[in-house]
Amino acid sequence: MTQLALVIDLNVCVGCHACVTSCKQWNTSGESGYLSDDRPYDKDPTGVFFNRVQTFEVGSFPQTETVHFPKSCLHCEDPPCVPVCPTGASYKRPQDGIVLVDYDKCIGCKYCAWACPYGAREIDEHQQVMKKCTLCVDRIDDPCLPEAERQPACVMACPTNARLFGDIHDSDSVVSKAIRESAGYTLMPEWGTQPANHYLPRNKTELRLRHDELERADNPLKVDGQQPKPLTEDSSLGDVTSW
Repeated sequence: MTQLALVIDLNVCVGCHACVTSCKQWNTSGESGYLSDDRPYDKDPTGVFFNRVQTFEVGSFPQTETVHFPKSCLHCEDPPCVPVCPTGASYKRPQDGIVLVDYDKCIGCKYCAWACPYGAREIDEHQQVMKKCTLCVDRIDDPCLPEAERQPACVMACPTNARLFGDIHDSDSVVSKAIRESAGYTLMPEWGTQPANHYLPRNKTELRLRHDELERADNPLKVDGQQPKPLTEDSSLGDVTSW
């Protein structure tokens, strides 16, 4: 069975929140919208987000590192949120394994949120329904979009390609290869939910510099006499430092 999922490379995620903002923009104006924002500029802002990036420090000073950790619904293969739903609003699509919520059936009881060990579901206080990441099904199912764009909005927006999308049950897919080659792992496997989303671990590498890399080189245009001159006759800092 096909199981679509995200693979997130923590080694290249820079915490820019492009995935967060693109997700919010696409979904608040699409089939999943709207996604509320209350008091966005006050001291206690709140709202609904399908995707969040948690940033924290690890280690002890001075050997500390900053970790950016994106988190959304993991589209578990055995999702605990589905069987607890009293109305059948939470369900898993058989064709691709995506876990969704039928807003017309949801009564906002929050049972699914309590059952989810990852805290991936959020109640919309205005509509009183539970909302979560859909992997942008309205994009991946849209035949009017070019095939290259039938991906979640967060994947399309990531400037470092830290987010991959595909079928983890297809051994030849880009996500399966990334999981195999980079020792991808799932969150809290001890819960037995079999999360579909995977993470690629951060690799610690020693920074090595050659001596010649520490020597400042002149601008080649300056050496060749082709560097443009200022148009003004007045002296400037540039006249002293670089011309």
